[in-house]
Amino acid sequence: MEDASMTSENVTEAVDDRLIDELVSRAQAEGLHLTGEGGLLQQLTKRLLESALDGEITEPLPT
Repeated sequence: MEDASMTSENVTEAVDDRLIDELVSRAQAEGLHLTGEGGLLQQLTKRLLESALDGEITEPLPT
């Protein structure tokens, strides 16, 4: 299991600015709000958490 104690610098390095720009541009072009109920931020948060939890669930338990 990876170390979950990433610094803000590590997180900043892990984020692809071009990907973020593309997501924001697509959301705006489709009329999707960036924040609020059903907005881009809420959907991204949900998908990130689901992905992280799925990884936790599928990882073998230590013996």
